[in-house]
Parts: sequence; structure tokens; C-alpha cells
Amino acid sequence: MKSPSEEDWRRLDLAVTGRVLRPGDNGFGTVSTPFNRRFADVVPGGVVSVADVVDVQRAITWAREVGVRVSVRGGGHSYAGFSVCPGLVLDLSGLKTVSANASSGLVTAAGGASMSTVYSAIEPCEMAFALGNGASVGIGGLTLGGGYGATSRVHGITADALVATTLVTADGEVLRCDASENADLFWACRGGGGGNFGVNVSFTFQAQAVSDCATYVLLWRIEDAEKVFSVVQQTVGAAPDAFAARVGVSTTGSDAVVSCIGQYMGPASELREILDPVLSVAQPFRAMIEDRTYWQAKDDLLHDTSAGAFAARTSVLTRALPDEAVESMLAQVRRWPGSGNSDGGGAALFSWGGAVNRVGLGDTAFPHRDARFLLAMDTSWAEDDSPAVVDANLGWLGELADSMAPYGDGRSYVNFTDPDLASWRSAYYGENYARLAEIKRWVDPDGFFAFDQGIGS
Repeated sequence: MKSPSEEDWRRLDLAVTGRVLRPGDNGFGTVSTPFNRRFADVVPGGVVSVADVVDVQRAITWAREVGVRVSVRGGGHSYAGFSVCPGLVLDLSGLKTVSANASSGLVTAAGGASMSTVYSAIEPCEMAFALGNGASVGIGGLTLGGGYGATSRVHGITADALVATTLVTADGEVLRCDASENADLFWACRGGGGGNFGVNVSFTFQAQAVSDCATYVLLWRIEDAEKVFSVVQQTVGAAPDAFAARVGVSTTGSDAVVSCIGQYMGPASELREILDPVLSVAQPFRAMIEDRTYWQAKDDLLHDTSAGAFAARTSVLTRALPDEAVESMLAQVRRWPGSGNSDGGGAALFSWGGAVNRVGLGDTAFPHRDARFLLAMDTSWAEDDSPAVVDANLGWLGELADSMAPYGDGRSYVNFTDPDLASWRSAYYGENYARLAEIKRWVDPDGFFAFDQGIGS
């Protein structure tokens, strides 16, 4: 990869309205540091914090002229560090305007808008669509990879709510994409993964009216884990789509906790009835089941990953884990090797199904339309942990994933990107990969937007 000269960087600075930051400049770290500190050694040559779409076009033109690699940074939450590269980072955080129309239900978000900004815009209109639980997560990456939230069993994935998107292509062209205009590219942007086809500078969604609901938090000691996991999975299978659950086990080495957290699009009285089998199988040491407004529920489910380095593996499941799988998973969790990161390690099942399953496999690029659960497994370590600790954690995660592999069919969720996943094409995209690669060849024939695990690579 070519290294631009100082004169090249000055020329870019003069070409854009936004700010070009170089290593050592004030504020450079804020827009160049990977969310996952596992990739902290990746330092961009420069970052352009764009002020508008024209800046995006000019930055792309500059990068093509000087022959430098580009990465797109929206919320910057790529698990695999793909929001940064040694070349030029296009920082979209300045493109954060969100408008919501209560009459039409349409919500338009600029490409760098975060979850918190989107929620702030839609709350006064009392409408929503499936969104993530991390306040700083970007709407772009969430949507482009599919996007799942606590209401997805009712409203589908985030990409199902998308009705239009505008992107800047590798040749600097601005394309509007919807069901009738650039329809193939619109299809690809609904689950085909971020950063593959261009720079998405705008997203328009169809929102739905919200209603009051209920949330719950249940915690047990690990001794009750086998019973809890079994019954929660049965409960999800029997419950209406309005019920969502995340059941997980986490350990910090000295302590391990089993949790079941979720939301119900109905009153707490009905939620307690649904949860009765779970509450009966083992007494939680903490139990909260409360009526909430939709917006209080959003805050209840808010989750932000702690600082540090981590790795994650996922498995898309079309059926519940049998008891022997749960026992194997828990045995491996008990063997977590430890680290200096307070996040520890663990595994969790997210309830999918419902509206997610009512969209055809080929209707969007998101391929997991038969999924009932997503199994997420993760581990973490501190930046100052020794290489031996890092290796032990990655080895532990690999063993955990291998032990769970027989219960899935080799598929993974692209938004929980795993840089160590060798079979990522089939795992992330399944039968849809061939069409995605064809669209990539059309919209980006030179492979300008290129990264590890990028479409066409």
C-alpha cells in the first residue's frame, strides 16, 4: 500500500470542509482508536472527519489518486477492528442528523448517527423499529449487517425496517437505493455487511407505533445453570413473539453468574405468567419484573462493553441446545483461564425467531431466516496482559466454539465479526454470498473498498 506524502495530506485537507487529523494531532485518538483494543496497534495514516457528502466524495477521489486504502468508521464498533486501517479512515461521526415524521412513520438517519441519537429523535413521536442496545453503536453498521434488538421477534431485524439508503460508490457517485431504484444494491445493504459496497451516508426506515411493555432481570448462581438454560429455551419456544430473552452465563474467574434478561410487549402480569416455569425451576437471587414505558425498557436493556480487548464467536441455531450441549458449554466456562479484564468470559443465547423467520431467505441479504437462537461466546483481556494470557483466552474461546459446533450448522452473525473465522463467506452469508459477490463486482469492480473478510476478498 502506498504511503501518501505530506503534500498529499495537505491537499486532502484543502479539498474537504471537515477536518483531517494525523497522528499526534489533538483529537486524533478519539476518531482512530479501535473499539476492540485487540487491534490497538493499527494506527491510520490519517482520518478525515467528513462534514457532508461532498467530503466523502472528495476523500474517495483523493484516496484513489494517491493509492491509499480506505476504511469507513460509523460508530467504530467493529469487533474485528475493520473501522480502522493503516491508510485513510473516513470518520462519519459528523453525519449524525436524524429526522422522524410521526405522520408517515419514516425515520431518516445520516450515516454516522448513533443509537442514542436515533432514539432521541423517535421518542417524541412514540414510534420505533428494532434497534440495538448500545448507545454509541452506529446505525450504519447495525443495519448493514442485519441488526437485532429485543423487539425483533415482533418487528424483524433492523434491515427489515429499511426502505431506502443513499451511498457513495467507489467512483464517487451518489446512489439512492430502494425497492425500485438500484434494487440489487438495496438488497445487498440489508444484511450484506458494512463497508463492502460504498459509504452509506443516509438510511430511511419505516417505524411502528410503540406501546407500554415490561422488562425483567433474573440472576442465579452457576449451580442452577443447567436447569435455567433448559427451561428458558422451552419458554421461548412456547411464548408469543412479544417475548424476548437473553440467557447467559458469565465468569470473572472468582465468580460466575447466570442471567436471563429481556422484554415483553405486554403487561408485567402476563410476563410473570410466561416466566413462571423459569422462576419455578430455580429461585433467582435477584428478580425484577416491571411494567415500563417503551423508552424506560430501552434504558433497562442498555449495554456497553467495557474497555479492553476481546474476541467473540457466534453460532446460529435452528433448534434449542440439548442438555448435553449446555453441560459441555458450562464445563468450558468453568475452565475460563482468567485475565485482567473485568468483562471476563462466557456464553449467551439470544432468542431469535418470530418476525425474523417470516421473511424469505432471498428477500434480503441477511441469510439466517430460519434461526431460533443466536449463541454468542466471548472472552476478554486487558491490554497489559501477557501474550500467554491472550493466547490462553483465544485458545479457550476456540475450544468452547468447537464444543458447540455440532449443535449448529456452521453459520455466524456478521455483526459479531470474528477475524479468526476461516469459513466466513458461508458462515456469514450462506447461499446469498454469490449474489453479493456479483453486486460487488458491479458497484466496485476494482475492489476499492477492501478489507479482511470483505465481500469479494
